[in-house]
Amino acid sequence: MKLIAFVGMPASGKSEAAAISSLSGIPVINMGDIVREETARRGLPPTGENIGGTGTALRKEEGMDAIAKRCVPRISGLDSPVAVVDGIRNIDEVNYFKKQFGSDFKLIAIHSPFEVRFERVKKRARSDDTVNIDELKRRDEREKGWGLDRAVEKADIIIMNTGSIEKFQKQIKELLAKI
Repeated sequence: MKLIAFVGMPASGKSEAAAISSLSGIPVINMGDIVREETARRGLPPTGENIGGTGTALRKEEGMDAIAKRCVPRISGLDSPVAVVDGIRNIDEVNYFKKQFGSDFKLIAIHSPFEVRFERVKKRARSDDTVNIDELKRRDEREKGWGLDRAVEKADIIIMNTGSIEKFQKQIKELLAKI
């Protein structure tokens, strides 16, 4: 099975790329959903602080690749020649997926400027999002603290998401057709 993984800062376009993949018939495993499920299992409300805290706690308790390890059984259970993982956050997750899928693993980094990402966060209104610029900066720093920067550096492919949604969707469709 081929595994495509999207990595990038919050609101860079990972979930949009995953949605395009899904619309193309490719099953998607969202790493953030794994953390949101664990947050709920722990009886915590789905706030940004609680979800981020749960992600940090899981990595402390089970290792930096904890979320990736929880994804693999779901991926393996899929009846598909290709799957997408949305939301890599650190190099240990990248290494775990590479170990599991070998050369069939492709890491795609999505880049967007901070200001563009902040505007997207204000519009999408997820429970773990903020409309406060300082909170997005703190979230960026938390995720960099997990090693997000190092994971992005390991990308096989880099996509700049700075234009229209239509342009980005076209880029992702073209990429999926090549892979």
